[in-house]
Amino acid sequence: MEMQDRTIVLTGGASGIGRATALLLAREGAHVFVGDRDQGGGEKVAAEAAAAGLRLDYLPLDLADPASVAGFANTVHARVGRVDGLVNAAGWDRIEPFLQNPPEMVDQVLSINLAGPLRLTRALLDPMVSAMQGKIVNISSDAGRVGSTGETIYAAAKGGIIAFTKSLARELARYRINVNCVCPGPTDTPLFNRQPERMREALTRAIPFRRIAQPEEIAEAVMFFLGRRSDYLTGQVLSVSGGLTMVG
Repeated sequence: MEMQDRTIVLTGGASGIGRATALLLAREGAHVFVGDRDQGGGEKVAAEAAAAGLRLDYLPLDLADPASVAGFANTVHARVGRVDGLVNAAGWDRIEPFLQNPPEMVDQVLSINLAGPLRLTRALLDPMVSAMQGKIVNISSDAGRVGSTGETIYAAAKGGIIAFTKSLARELARYRINVNCVCPGPTDTPLFNRQPERMREALTRAIPFRRIAQPEEIAEAVMFFLGRRSDYLTGQVLSVSGGLTMVG
Protein backbone atom coordinates (compact mmCIF):
# COMPACT_ATOMS: atom_id res chain seq x y z
CA MET A 1 0.00 0.00 0.00
CA GLU A 2 1.41 3.33 -1.09
CA MET A 3 0.68 5.27 2.11
CA GLN A 4 1.59 2.49 4.54
CA ASP A 5 2.50 3.84 8.01
CA ARG A 6 2.25 7.47 6.89
CA THR A 7 0.42 9.99 9.07
CA ILE A 8 -1.61 12.51 7.08
CA VAL A 9 -3.65 15.50 8.26
CA LEU A 10 -6.50 16.45 5.96
CA THR A 11 -9.00 19.29 6.30
CA GLY A 12 -12.52 19.26 4.92
CA GLY A 13 -12.78 15.48 5.14
CA ALA A 14 -16.44 15.36 6.12
CA SER A 15 -17.69 15.54 2.53
CA GLY A 16 -16.81 15.97 -1.13
CA ILE A 17 -13.21 15.89 -2.30
CA GLY A 18 -11.85 15.84 1.24
CA ARG A 19 -13.91 12.82 2.21
CA ALA A 20 -12.92 10.88 -0.93
CA THR A 21 -9.26 11.72 -0.36
CA ALA A 22 -9.31 10.77 3.31
CA LEU A 23 -10.83 7.37 2.58
CA LEU A 24 -8.45 6.71 -0.32
CA LEU A 25 -5.40 7.54 1.81
CA ALA A 26 -6.67 5.36 4.65
CA ARG A 27 -7.29 2.45 2.27
CA GLU A 28 -3.70 2.86 1.09
CA GLY A 29 -2.43 2.41 4.63
CA ALA A 30 -2.22 5.95 6.02
CA HIS A 31 -3.31 7.03 9.47
CA VAL A 32 -5.50 10.01 8.59
CA PHE A 33 -6.54 12.84 10.90
CA VAL A 34 -9.58 14.57 9.45
CA GLY A 35 -10.33 18.12 10.56
CA ASP A 36 -13.72 19.63 9.77
CA ARG A 37 -16.29 21.91 11.36
CA ASP A 38 -19.06 19.51 10.28
CA GLN A 39 -19.04 17.23 13.32
CA GLY A 40 -21.81 14.96 12.03
CA GLY A 41 -20.09 14.43 8.69
CA GLY A 42 -16.70 13.99 10.31
CA GLU A 43 -17.95 11.37 12.74
CA LYS A 44 -19.76 9.58 9.93
CA VAL A 45 -16.65 9.24 7.77
CA ALA A 46 -14.65 8.10 10.81
CA ALA A 47 -17.26 5.45 11.55
CA GLU A 48 -17.23 4.30 7.93
CA ALA A 49 -13.45 3.99 8.03
CA ALA A 50 -13.53 2.11 11.34
CA ALA A 51 -16.05 -0.37 9.96
CA ALA A 52 -13.60 -1.11 7.15
CA GLY A 53 -10.68 -1.53 9.55
CA LEU A 54 -9.03 1.73 8.50
CA ARG A 55 -7.18 4.26 10.68
CA LEU A 56 -9.03 7.56 10.42
CA ASP A 57 -9.67 9.94 13.31
CA TYR A 58 -11.98 12.92 13.25
CA LEU A 59 -11.13 16.10 15.17
CA PRO A 60 -13.22 19.31 15.18
CA LEU A 61 -11.64 22.16 13.23
CA ASP A 62 -12.92 25.60 12.29
CA LEU A 63 -10.42 27.16 9.90
CA ALA A 64 -11.99 30.59 10.40
CA ASP A 65 -11.03 30.48 14.11
CA PRO A 66 -7.30 30.82 14.87
CA ALA A 67 -7.78 29.27 18.32
CA SER A 68 -9.45 26.22 16.77
CA VAL A 69 -6.58 25.84 14.30
CA ALA A 70 -3.98 26.01 17.08
CA GLY A 71 -5.91 23.55 19.26
CA PHE A 72 -6.30 21.10 16.40
CA ALA A 73 -2.56 21.17 15.63
CA ASN A 74 -1.68 20.73 19.30
CA THR A 75 -3.96 17.70 19.57
CA VAL A 76 -2.45 16.09 16.49
CA HIS A 77 1.09 16.66 17.73
CA ALA A 78 0.18 15.28 21.16
CA ARG A 79 -0.98 12.04 19.52
CA VAL A 80 1.67 11.51 16.85
CA GLY A 81 4.45 14.07 17.35
CA ARG A 82 4.94 14.71 13.64
CA VAL A 83 2.88 14.28 10.50
CA ASP A 84 4.22 13.05 7.19
CA GLY A 85 1.78 14.98 5.05
CA LEU A 86 -0.79 17.75 5.10
CA VAL A 87 -3.70 18.15 2.69
CA ASN A 88 -5.42 21.53 2.85
CA ALA A 89 -8.66 20.43 1.21
CA ALA A 90 -11.37 22.40 3.05
CA GLY A 91 -13.14 25.11 1.13
CA TRP A 92 -16.31 27.18 1.13
CA ASP A 93 -17.98 29.55 -1.31
CA ARG A 94 -21.25 31.25 -2.17
CA ILE A 95 -22.02 32.15 -5.77
CA GLU A 96 -23.04 35.79 -6.18
CA PRO A 97 -21.73 38.90 -7.97
CA PHE A 98 -18.84 40.74 -6.36
CA LEU A 99 -20.93 43.90 -6.08
CA GLN A 100 -23.37 42.02 -3.86
CA ASN A 101 -20.80 40.39 -1.54
CA PRO A 102 -21.42 41.53 2.06
CA PRO A 103 -18.31 42.16 4.19
CA GLU A 104 -19.00 39.20 6.48
CA MET A 105 -19.17 36.84 3.50
CA VAL A 106 -15.88 38.20 2.16
CA ASP A 107 -14.21 37.65 5.53
CA GLN A 108 -15.55 34.10 5.78
CA VAL A 109 -14.41 33.10 2.30
CA LEU A 110 -10.92 34.48 2.89
CA SER A 111 -10.66 32.92 6.35
CA ILE A 112 -11.67 29.43 5.28
CA ASN A 113 -9.95 29.29 1.91
CA LEU A 114 -6.77 31.28 2.51
CA ALA A 115 -5.97 32.41 6.05
CA GLY A 116 -6.99 29.11 7.65
CA PRO A 117 -4.77 26.90 5.49
CA LEU A 118 -1.84 29.28 6.03
CA ARG A 119 -2.28 29.13 9.80
CA LEU A 120 -2.67 25.36 9.91
CA THR A 121 0.35 24.78 7.70
CA ARG A 122 2.48 26.94 9.97
CA ALA A 123 1.17 25.19 13.08
CA LEU A 124 2.15 21.74 11.77
CA LEU A 125 5.41 22.66 10.09
CA ASP A 126 8.13 22.75 12.76
CA PRO A 127 8.38 18.97 13.38
CA MET A 128 8.43 18.37 9.61
CA VAL A 129 11.30 20.84 9.26
CA SER A 130 13.21 19.19 12.11
CA ALA A 131 12.78 15.78 10.49
CA MET A 132 13.79 17.14 7.07
CA GLN A 133 10.85 15.44 5.39
CA GLY A 134 7.18 15.91 4.59
CA LYS A 135 4.71 16.65 1.83
CA ILE A 136 2.08 19.38 1.65
CA VAL A 137 -0.72 19.37 -0.91
CA ASN A 138 -2.97 22.39 -1.21
CA ILE A 139 -6.34 22.13 -2.92
CA SER A 140 -6.91 25.30 -4.89
CA SER A 141 -9.32 25.63 -7.82
CA ASP A 142 -9.21 26.47 -11.48
CA ALA A 143 -11.15 29.56 -10.41
CA GLY A 144 -7.85 30.73 -8.93
CA ARG A 145 -6.08 30.21 -12.26
CA VAL A 146 -8.54 31.66 -14.77
CA GLY A 147 -11.24 33.41 -12.71
CA SER A 148 -14.92 32.56 -12.35
CA THR A 149 -17.99 34.76 -12.64
CA GLY A 150 -19.78 35.04 -9.31
CA GLU A 151 -16.76 33.71 -7.43
CA THR A 152 -14.43 36.70 -7.34
CA ILE A 153 -13.49 36.49 -3.65
CA TYR A 154 -13.20 32.70 -3.82
CA ALA A 155 -11.00 33.00 -6.91
CA ALA A 156 -8.84 35.57 -5.13
CA ALA A 157 -8.41 33.25 -2.14
CA LYS A 158 -7.64 30.23 -4.33
CA GLY A 159 -5.19 32.29 -6.39
CA GLY A 160 -3.53 33.13 -3.10
CA ILE A 161 -3.24 29.42 -2.32
CA ILE A 162 -1.43 28.90 -5.63
CA ALA A 163 1.03 31.70 -4.83
CA PHE A 164 1.42 30.34 -1.29
CA THR A 165 2.22 26.91 -2.72
CA LYS A 166 4.94 28.21 -5.01
CA SER A 167 6.59 30.50 -2.47
CA LEU A 168 6.48 27.94 0.34
CA ALA A 169 7.92 25.31 -1.98
CA ARG A 170 10.94 27.54 -2.55
CA GLU A 171 11.43 28.14 1.17
CA LEU A 172 11.00 24.52 2.23
CA ALA A 173 13.06 22.81 -0.48
CA ARG A 174 16.16 23.10 1.71
CA TYR A 175 14.32 20.96 4.29
CA ARG A 176 13.32 18.36 1.67
CA ILE A 177 9.63 19.20 2.06
CA ASN A 178 7.55 19.10 -1.11
CA VAL A 179 4.72 21.58 -1.57
CA ASN A 180 2.33 21.14 -4.50
CA CYS A 181 -1.16 22.15 -5.51
CA VAL A 182 -4.17 20.45 -7.11
CA CYS A 183 -6.73 22.61 -8.92
CA PRO A 184 -10.03 20.79 -9.43
CA GLY A 185 -12.49 21.86 -12.05
CA PRO A 186 -16.25 21.30 -11.60
CA THR A 187 -16.64 18.27 -9.35
CA ASP A 188 -19.61 16.29 -8.07
CA THR A 189 -19.62 17.72 -4.54
CA PRO A 190 -22.30 19.24 -2.29
CA LEU A 191 -20.93 22.71 -3.09
CA PHE A 192 -21.26 22.17 -6.85
CA ASN A 193 -24.69 20.59 -6.57
CA ARG A 194 -26.03 23.65 -4.74
CA GLN A 195 -25.55 25.70 -7.90
CA PRO A 196 -28.48 26.38 -10.27
CA GLU A 197 -29.15 23.54 -12.69
CA ARG A 198 -28.56 25.74 -15.75
CA MET A 199 -25.08 26.63 -14.45
CA ARG A 200 -24.23 22.97 -13.80
CA GLU A 201 -25.41 22.00 -17.26
CA ALA A 202 -23.44 24.81 -18.93
CA LEU A 203 -20.25 23.81 -17.15
CA THR A 204 -20.71 20.18 -18.08
CA ARG A 205 -21.12 21.10 -21.76
CA ALA A 206 -17.98 23.23 -21.63
CA ILE A 207 -15.79 20.35 -20.39
CA PRO A 208 -14.16 18.46 -23.30
CA PHE A 209 -14.97 15.12 -21.62
CA ARG A 210 -18.61 16.27 -21.29
CA ARG A 211 -18.87 15.30 -17.64
CA ILE A 212 -17.87 16.71 -14.29
CA ALA A 213 -15.22 15.07 -12.14
CA GLN A 214 -15.93 12.59 -9.39
CA PRO A 215 -14.30 13.39 -6.02
CA GLU A 216 -12.28 10.16 -6.23
CA GLU A 217 -10.58 11.44 -9.39
CA ILE A 218 -9.31 14.51 -7.55
CA ALA A 219 -8.24 12.29 -4.66
CA GLU A 220 -5.98 10.27 -6.95
CA ALA A 221 -4.11 13.45 -7.93
CA VAL A 222 -3.65 14.36 -4.28
CA MET A 223 -2.27 10.92 -3.49
CA PHE A 224 0.18 11.24 -6.39
CA PHE A 225 1.65 14.36 -4.78
CA LEU A 226 1.83 12.63 -1.39
CA GLY A 227 3.47 9.48 -2.74
CA ARG A 228 7.03 8.59 -3.72
CA ARG A 229 6.41 9.11 -7.45
CA SER A 230 6.38 12.87 -6.88
CA ASP A 231 9.56 13.05 -4.78
CA TYR A 232 11.26 15.38 -7.28
CA LEU A 233 8.24 17.63 -7.81
CA THR A 234 7.64 20.80 -5.83
CA GLY A 235 5.90 24.12 -6.46
CA GLN A 236 3.71 22.54 -9.14
CA VAL A 237 0.06 23.24 -9.93
CA LEU A 238 -1.96 20.41 -11.46
CA SER A 239 -5.35 21.11 -13.02
CA VAL A 240 -7.79 18.20 -12.83
CA SER A 241 -10.65 19.54 -14.90
CA GLY A 242 -11.30 17.24 -17.85
CA GLY A 243 -9.56 19.74 -20.11
CA LEU A 244 -11.80 22.68 -19.17
CA THR A 245 -8.89 25.02 -18.47
CA MET A 246 -5.97 24.32 -20.77
CA VAL A 247 -3.70 27.17 -19.72
CA GLY A 248 -0.01 27.31 -18.97
